[in-house]
Amino acid sequence: MSDRQIQNPKSRIQNSDSAIPSSALFIDRDGTINQDSGYISTPNELKIYPFVAEALRLINKAGLKAIVVTNQSGVARGLYSESELGAIHDRMIGELQHEGARIDAIYYCPHHPDYGGKRYRQTCGCRKPQPGMLHEAARAHNVDLARSWVIGDKASDMKLAANAGARGALVLTGYGSETLAHREQWPCEPDLVADNLLDAVRMILDVGEPQR
Repeated sequence: MSDRQIQNPKSRIQNSDSAIPSSALFIDRDGTINQDSGYISTPNELKIYPFVAEALRLINKAGLKAIVVTNQSGVARGLYSESELGAIHDRMIGELQHEGARIDAIYYCPHHPDYGGKRYRQTCGCRKPQPGMLHEAARAHNVDLARSWVIGDKASDMKLAANAGARGALVLTGYGSETLAHREQWPCEPDLVADNLLDAVRMILDVGEPQR
């Protein structure tokens, strides 16, 4: 799909050889994996939470896919380029690999309906909470969305889960506490609330795959 952006060099993708659909944990980036300090435009600004590597190792060990899905309208706003965004993601992948943790894929949406030139200024199907990134990831990685989760710190992440037919886990890092404080404004309820990514992963693995 033209409005989907995926980072897919071989070093960043682990394609499944199995014909049986797998489960995935779709993880938001800013506020969930790293501190949300505004529009991060250089690798040096990336500050990964200390519990993330352990969370990913648990996902890897459980045989689930760990896939990052992130809105990056800073590209449309002209704050950084896609190549600069790629460098940030290289830094993230490298730091986590150093700790024995694997990200299977990164999908990002560079668009915004109100900013950017013709290439980026658009109402697309990949900007969360639209499910385009999850649909593309499901096709590329043989993922059953009904057996998968979205983990993030915003109501839009929970709506993304609902739109894709997955389950949603709200974390209280990033904007999560503020999101929880405005619960009455949510478009839909999360299936669980956790302190951070590691706690969410532990809860999900304890719960197991949802029965549909």
